[in-house]
Amino acid sequence: MIAPTPLTPPSAGIWLAIEPVDMRLGIDGLSARIQASLGRSPCDGTAYAFTNRKRSRLKLLVWDGTGVWLSQRRLHRGSFTWPQAGDRVCALTPGQWQWLIAGVDWQRREAPAPAHWQV
Repeated sequence: MIAPTPLTPPSAGIWLAIEPVDMRLGIDGLSARIQASLGRSPCDGTAYAFTNRKRSRLKLLVWDGTGVWLSQRRLHRGSFTWPQAGDRVCALTPGQWQWLIAGVDWQRREAPAPAHWQV
């Protein structure tokens, strides 16, 4: 089995923390935030993604079984598509994750057709 990395996140899931964070936070600060505000363990086999207020930067915290990966991505133009406030976290599929890190609107890529629409 290939160990999860920022580009191949774990099959256990990818969670987006909805509230923006200070991008100066490192592994310890983001781990504390996961525990305090989300009530989850940063070493539960899940990947956790965070963004800044402008949504131009993304940090990913991933436990691979032996250590923690902390990865950062910055878009030179545009912003990452992020869920609206309301929930504390949002779960993504691996496919949605690939669209997100590419800077594509992952919410629209897999949107179901409206049930009321007719030709």
